[in-house]
Amino acid sequence: MPQVSPRGTYLQVSEALRQQIEAEDTGALPSEAALMNTHGVSRNTVRRALKALEAEGMVQSAPGIGWRVVRGGDRRSLAERMTDLIAEDSLTVGDAYPSEAKLCERFGVSRTAVRRVLAQMEGNGLLATVHGKGRTVRALPTSTVRP
Repeated sequence: MPQVSPRGTYLQVSEALRQQIEAEDTGALPSEAALMNTHGVSRNTVRRALKALEAEGMVQSAPGIGWRVVRGGDRRSLAERMTDLIAEDSLTVGDAYPSEAKLCERFGVSRTAVRRVLAQMEGNGLLATVHGKGRTVRALPTSTVRP
């Protein structure tokens, strides 16, 4: 890896892993130690790259096994899937948005990944948090045409 980069090093590692996943038909990724040696980065950088891919739904952590590639299923990013949930569940402005626990179960991702996207949705004005009541839909997402 280059010493100085305009993008975060973990983003470069995640992009390299994404290309590897798309090019090969593999079920499991190399160990974190092997990825550290391959990319010449720290364990923290490798973990951030893997977490970024987990948030996109490309990989998942398998305790005792390592990181596995998610095959088939929905290839949209977690942010897209959580935003599209508003339309899929016919939610309108003022309706309650599902809890973190239900989102983790529905999408099969960590609470950290869910919280990251929820914060992004709140920042974009789609959700509002009401203390003691949870999150509510604040605005409907604008429809975008996907290729």
